[in-house]
Formats: sequence, structure tokens, C-alpha cells
Amino acid sequence: MANYYSDSSEWKWLFKNAIDWDKIIPLYYPSFPTEDGFNNNEDVINFIEDMITATGDWTANAVAGRAKILDQKGAGELKDGVTIPGEQLQAFYNEAVELGVTGMCAETQFGGMGAPVMANLLAFTQMNRACVSSATQLGFFTSMIDMLERFAEHEDAARLIPKVIAGQISGSMCLTEPGAGSDLGSIKTTATKQDDGTYLLNGTKMFITNGGGGFGFVLAKVKDAPEGLAGISMFLCEQHIDGNLNYRVTNNEHKMGLHGSFTCEIVYENSKAKLIGKENHGFRYMLHLMNEARIAVGLQCVGGLEATIGYAKNYAKERVQFGKNLMEHPLYARNMGDWETERDAFRALMVDTISYFDQYQKLDLMKRRGELTKEQEAQLALAKKWVRRRTPLVKMYGAETFTFLSQRGIQALGGYGFIEEYDAARFHRDSFATLLYEGTSQIQSLMAMKDLMKFIMRNPTKYFTGLVNANPIANFFGASCESESKFNAAQYTFKKSFVKLLIKTLKPETNTDNPSELMKFFNAKEWLKEENVSKLMIHAETITQALAYIETLRVLMEHAKIDNSREDLFNRYYKLVAPRFAAIYEDWKNW
Repeated sequence: MANYYSDSSEWKWLFKNAIDWDKIIPLYYPSFPTEDGFNNNEDVINFIEDMITATGDWTANAVAGRAKILDQKGAGELKDGVTIPGEQLQAFYNEAVELGVTGMCAETQFGGMGAPVMANLLAFTQMNRACVSSATQLGFFTSMIDMLERFAEHEDAARLIPKVIAGQISGSMCLTEPGAGSDLGSIKTTATKQDDGTYLLNGTKMFITNGGGGFGFVLAKVKDAPEGLAGISMFLCEQHIDGNLNYRVTNNEHKMGLHGSFTCEIVYENSKAKLIGKENHGFRYMLHLMNEARIAVGLQCVGGLEATIGYAKNYAKERVQFGKNLMEHPLYARNMGDWETERDAFRALMVDTISYFDQYQKLDLMKRRGELTKEQEAQLALAKKWVRRRTPLVKMYGAETFTFLSQRGIQALGGYGFIEEYDAARFHRDSFATLLYEGTSQIQSLMAMKDLMKFIMRNPTKYFTGLVNANPIANFFGASCESESKFNAAQYTFKKSFVKLLIKTLKPETNTDNPSELMKFFNAKEWLKEENVSKLMIHAETITQALAYIETLRVLMEHAKIDNSREDLFNRYYKLVAPRFAAIYEDWKNW
């Protein structure tokens, strides 16, 4: 029997060494002993490890075992405006409830285990290795519990969360409309306030994952709302009220991949809903879920990479060509080694990111309830900084890598990869979803570039001083290991190349014969004129790629400082991305 946790020495190392348990556990268990019988941090860590060992067994066997037939038969059927899970998807739900996965991180006051978010994130990664469709569906149980805990009225949370934990209902995030995909500010769904304080929704949403789960957080606009994102409100809309259908699912999309997941069109016709928070603040609330979903996509890509590369390697071990096992052919072995290096490096980046994300999730919830100390405020600020920096990077890097390497996974099987009997094609088909939902790679790139520019323009002197201090010569004697020296050099080269790109694209044009014109050079507004920024935006994707490689190198360097056996992965990844950096810098220079 396979196990996605205990079979992997890499996962066991990351679990023990790459997660900041000393900062995470006190947020959930402020003192010991606890009512659950935990006497110290080690007890909690062992408990979580037991849980993900159990889910590692479940996902590697039961969930993976039905993935192919779920892909063939689909998620279920649409009948009378309601989605009905098929046999395979319902079996998955039943098992998740029985194992306690749906309520693993829900608060105990609502019937959950109250475990750290990390437990759910690790289990979610395992689910995606087994079946991306199944994991996608279950994500709208656990993430909806979080949204209810964080934003809904206590009465609604107390009423709905136990039903989600029991597998009776689940939810959806209802943003996209025909003509309003990435441009959320142009949504047309309306909300009309009633005398009893509720609202009636009218409009259509499309491409809504799990739209028929039972309730949704819906973005809509009230009368006379401001234009664009500033005029969006968020509503809690339940599918059935007093036994009557409140909104209809009118279509379940036939997709290229994710066949085992519902992707719905929803029609609201005077559908009764409750306002969440304040009017016109909906985008702020939904942004929390959107960013959570982008982190989740990164984890989907970890699972997908593990699945597609593991499948190709198992095939290669059994396949003989020209009298040799495929892994004995130098080019095949070299390619497989590169794929495994990228998988392992990205997995390390994701584990480091979700270590911060767990802290951010819990501390943000505590802050909303007014429970933070000064020390915890500082911890929240640090966690938020890293989560904000990493979110667009891991979403883009993970999705692009999953799709690229799942294509290579097909080629690794030769003609068999083209046959649906083999799983390689399913991995590749499913990978395209990660490129598209929760913001395309281009949207992520623009976000990452915008954040970087904000950081620089907030304090240009600090940034350029940092460039000088990052000089590898200045840091040579301070480096604690070879990987730190190499990282410092890579970061310095990136910053130096990026500054040249900024000057090339943003520097205002001046007439050197006119002294007053020269003052434009020292005016930040002149540097940020739309026509100049547009020149920089052309490079948003390559900027984000380089940032993703830098952040991955940073994490691998920190791991090597903990355990010198990790130097090997750092060096392999450094060797892998060095020519990519060179190509990016050449592009910046010559464009």
C-alpha cells in the first residue's frame, strides 16, 4: 500500500524542518496541557503527522484508485436546477467526512478539530496528487468554512458550518460573469435591498466551481454604487430557503479537464441573500478568498507535479528500449533529473510559503476579533509581507511548471502517453485549469510587478542602497555556506539587471539643451507616466519568472543552512535556472 507522506523522505524532512511550528502552534494552543491532551509542541506535531499519514494512505489508495473512472464519468448530473454528485464523487465526500478532513481546521465551537491550517494544506496537496478534480471539489468545503468563520454573522456560521463538516452542503465563490472575467469591476449582477434588511440578487454567474454545493459568496452591486471595484458588495446566498429553490444552476460546463469537478452557470432571479459586512466592501472580503485560492493553486501544482513526474518515472523503470531500461539512457535520465529538481524546489518554496500563510490566516482571524498582542501584531505584519510577496509568484510559477512538465510527462511515455488508458493525458488536461482560474499568469505577473514597483517607489533610496549592500563582494565574508554566497550573487545580478531595465523603460525623455527639462529626471511622477509604465509592463512575465526563481533559491539556501545535505538540491536548482536568468536578462537588454 502506497502512502503519499510516509513513502517520501522529502516530505518528512520538510514537515520536520521547513515549517515554523514554534510560531504556528502557540497561535492554536496558547498553553499546555490542553483539553485535547497535548502537553507540548511535540505532541501537536506528532498528532498532525499522524493525520497526514492517514490522509496520505487514503489519498494514495482510495482517492487515486477512483480518479480515472471519476474523470470518465464526470462529477455528476444537473437536475431541476441542482447538481447531484455521482457515485465516485459522493464516495469521496463520504470518506472525507468519515476521516474528519472536512472539519480538520474548523473551530471547535462549530464542531471542528481546531487543528492548524497547515494540516489541511498538507492533506489538500496529497488530494491533488491523487486527483485534482476531487481536491478542487473538497476545497469548497474547507475554504467556505474559513469564509463563514471570518466574515459571516455568528448565527449563520453556527448554523452552516456543522452542515459543511457533515458533508451535507458546501459552497462556492461567485465572481465571474459573461463579459466580466478578470475585469471584476464590470460585473452586472444587482442587489436590491428589502425592508427586512435582506437583498434580492438578479444576474448570471459563469465558470463557478461547485456552484451547486448549497450556498455561495456572491459579488453584486447595489443601486447607485460607485463604478468599478469600489462599488462591489458581497452576499451570502443559500440555494434553498425554507425548502424552496432560491437560485438555479443552469449548466454544468463540459471542460477539457477537471471532468470530476462541477463548473456551473448560476442564474439569480430575485434570489434572497444577506449582505456580508458593509456595502461596497465586497471586493476586500473576496480578495481574502481569492488570495487563499491562489495559494491553494500552488499546492495543486505541487500535487500535480508529484503525480505526473512520479508516473513517468515508474513507467521508465519498467520500459526497456534498445536493450536498456529508459533510466539508463543518459538524455532520458538527465531530463528526469531536471524535472525532479524543479518539482522538489517548487515544493520547498510552497512549504515555506504556507508556513507563513498559516500564521497569517490565524492571526488575521484573531485580529478581526480584537485578540492580538503587540508581539502578534508584529508576527502578522511579517507573515502578511511574505504571503503577499509570494502569492502571485507561486500561482504563476506552479501553474506554468505543472502544464509544461505534464506535457513532458506525456512525451516521456512515448505513444502510450497519447492513449487515455494511461494517466499522463489526464494530468496534462487537468493542469490547464491551474493556468486559468484564480487569475491567469498574466494577471499574476502584473500583480507581482505592481507590488515590486510600490516597494521601490515607497523608498527608492533604501532599494538602491540595498543594491549596493547586495554586492556579492561585500557579502563574501559574511556568507555562512556556499549556497548563501551563490544566492547573494544571483540576487545582486537580478537587482542590477532590473535597475537597468527600470532606467531603460521609465527614464523620462529630456531636452539636455533646456535646464528646466533636466528636472524631470528627479521627478518620480515623470518616471511613472503611463507611456513609460506601459513599456515596463511588457516585461511583467519575465520579471515575475525571475522573482520566482530568486524566492525559490532563497528558500533552498535557508534549508541548506539548516542541513548541509540540502546543498545538493540548492546546487542542482541553481544550475537549472542559471541559463533562464541569462535569457531573461538578455531579453531585457535587447528589447
